[in-house]
Amino acid sequence: MSIEVKNLSRRFGNFRALDNVSLHIETGELVALLGPSGCGKTTLLRIIAGLETADSGSVLFSGEDATGVDVRHRRVGFVFQHYALFKHMTVFENVAFGLRVMRRSERPSEARIRAKVHELLNLVQLDWLADRYPAQLSGGQRQRIALARALAVEPQVLLLDEPFGALDAKVRKELRRWLRRLHDELHVASVFVTHDQEEALEVADRVVLMNAGHVEQVGTPREVWEHPATPFVYGFLGDVNQVAGHVNDGIWQAHGIELPAPELHGARQQEAVAYVRPHEIDLARNDGGGQGIPVRLRHVYLAGPSAYLELERQDRQDMIEAQVPEQLYRELQLKEGESLLARPRRARVFASA
Repeated sequence: MSIEVKNLSRRFGNFRALDNVSLHIETGELVALLGPSGCGKTTLLRIIAGLETADSGSVLFSGEDATGVDVRHRRVGFVFQHYALFKHMTVFENVAFGLRVMRRSERPSEARIRAKVHELLNLVQLDWLADRYPAQLSGGQRQRIALARALAVEPQVLLLDEPFGALDAKVRKELRRWLRRLHDELHVASVFVTHDQEEALEVADRVVLMNAGHVEQVGTPREVWEHPATPFVYGFLGDVNQVAGHVNDGIWQAHGIELPAPELHGARQQEAVAYVRPHEIDLARNDGGGQGIPVRLRHVYLAGPSAYLELERQDRQDMIEAQVPEQLYRELQLKEGESLLARPRRARVFASA
């Protein structure tokens, strides 16, 4: 089943949670709604589920208008961040719950329910916990049980709201890989909300970047990372330095540095900002005759194969972050407090607002 939302808007008092949002999700596609808190991603997910009502716009499942269809009849599986398991029920009864509350005409037999529950518990690799209670499970196990419960009613759409947000980093990484494999087996339209850029880029087929109730960009993880459409997207998808300069006929210039800016081809003395990732900065000692941004090395920390440097600009009161291979850092024998030149070797340039 495909999902299409058309021109959705939703206000809460004076706050505009969604502003004319449109989106299409194909059957079998895993899509991440990514953005900061308050950007509208959870509101959009809840409207698709039927848990919220839009002020205007429509939701279509496989071309059929589902805007006014009650949540109980949308065939949607919903997984919440904090599991929402029934504490007084065993794992088995939690997973069976959705089947047992179905209308009598649609409810499977008790034998079929038992078989279905064990099938799902095997799918999430937790059949051995069928008789346990939620309080006896780890966070990762609870979330897998919550997913099994959502799948019990054979949803045609699977929606997950920050499904791993309450888990520690190691468990979160394991579960998102597991979710990717499980989704490939299920082949249903799936949408998950996250504010974790790494999670979205690792798991999703497509990423929907949202900001202040708008969709900023939609694309594959590689597309949004390599070709961010707006300064917001560039800044949200990882650490970034901003360096002010000017563009003349597609060339950005500042501090004696020139970088291509094809997006602003034809501009004349256009004020523009170069967005530079920390790993796109080269460093050299400042002997007074070089080109680059004068900086002072304030702090260094080593993590794995990289050295992360905090550089204080000497022409203004802000910082530049640089990332270099640890081996290179040791070869340069840099010292904290030393004067250096920071040279962006690649950037995405946007006209100043």
